[in-house]
Amino acid sequence: MNSEEEFYDAETGLESDDSCEVSFKDALVFDNKQVTGGCCSQENGVWERRKTLPADMISKNNFSVWSILKKCIGMELSKIAMPVVFNEPLSFLQRISEYMEHTHLIHKACSLSDSIDRMQVVAAFAVSAVASQWERTGKPFNPLLGETYELTREDEGYRLISEQVSHHPPVSAFHAQSLKQEFEFHGTIYPKLKFWGKSVEAEPRGTMTLELLKHKEVYTWTNPLCCVHNIILGKLWIEQYGTVEIVNHSTGDKCVLNFKPCGMFGKELHKVEGHIQDKSKKKRRVIYGKWTECMYSMDPKLYEANRKKTGADTKKLKQEQSCEGDEADEMPDVQETVTVIPGSALLWRITPRPAHSAQMYNFTSFAMTLNELEPAMERLLAPTDCRLRPDIRAMENGDIDAANTEKERLEEKQRASRRERSKDKEEWSTRWFKMATNPHTGAEDWLYTGGYFDRNYTDCPNIY
Repeated sequence: MNSEEEFYDAETGLESDDSCEVSFKDALVFDNKQVTGGCCSQENGVWERRKTLPADMISKNNFSVWSILKKCIGMELSKIAMPVVFNEPLSFLQRISEYMEHTHLIHKACSLSDSIDRMQVVAAFAVSAVASQWERTGKPFNPLLGETYELTREDEGYRLISEQVSHHPPVSAFHAQSLKQEFEFHGTIYPKLKFWGKSVEAEPRGTMTLELLKHKEVYTWTNPLCCVHNIILGKLWIEQYGTVEIVNHSTGDKCVLNFKPCGMFGKELHKVEGHIQDKSKKKRRVIYGKWTECMYSMDPKLYEANRKKTGADTKKLKQEQSCEGDEADEMPDVQETVTVIPGSALLWRITPRPAHSAQMYNFTSFAMTLNELEPAMERLLAPTDCRLRPDIRAMENGDIDAANTEKERLEEKQRASRRERSKDKEEWSTRWFKMATNPHTGAEDWLYTGGYFDRNYTDCPNIY
């Protein structure tokens, strides 16, 4: 195929946002962050970030993804040409930065004196990092080789830089750091996706590494598997499943989280359950909730006692529900939110999305701001920053024809550059990251070499 587009993350989730209507009267409040209607409204008391996109979402009614994917069953979705209309106006590098939406959890962990308390907040952060995928039906644009994205949020106390370090296979690397030297958060993302007829399965590859510098602690984990249902027929919906192990390499503590699949009866959809154990493998806390809603923590003995008490009712309910469909993988009706067990502590709650989110690619308030060019920003950004990509900018403005034209031009420019390098027997040289050994896992990883924020961009490639 001529296009080198990779099919990333076409995802969606629940039918409606009833998740924040739960009663928290039985829960202690562990997370004291106050939600004030979306993203921070000002930076340095001056700049107010936008709360909407320039144009509404482009309709997909006249396009069929089946015509593209029908020959790809069982294959990895590499080099599959996908029309721009199936995208959302963000680069995959910008999607990665959405891990930082709940950075207040990292700050909370930094402030705690007990390692188990820190672990449960880190676990909540790991779950919150995938929450933005809920109901996101559009796929992000594939980053061009050498593309970068910078995100600085002084109000949240961090800055982030990411770079597309490989195109085949596609590999994205990111590094976030506290402005007050409290933490560093970095990782490498190289997902493997396959099409299975009615669904797309995404196998996450790459390790997340969080360093709490004050406590000299390092945590690592990988993200859960995800499956996007009804790619061809019906309403798109997503489930995340698999075991996520968060390891504190400094203390030996471990958190094991089970992202539960829908199953035959649907009651487990979006649920996450797990526990924290110390280095002697003694269970210290139980964690439960939904990655689309909220997460709680409680004493293991109280949790087991409650489970035995409610076991009979749960068994009866499962006999009355079914997750099977005839023509499509029907998403089960989710009518209840997380049942709060008395004595639980609230770790994290999802930020409500704006009322107009459905008309704007189901973006969160945070996502609405990611492609915005703030005053005087353009002269400070690297010339490879995704905000400067003309195809993404055209789609954000609702100009689908210009977006398609620019996307094709950029792809051809990328292919021509690769041919020139091959002709001259030159290897691609990354600018801000290098392949090295992650000292905590012993595995190869792309690590930040520093220097981006010195604003010296003389060696940046001309990719746009």
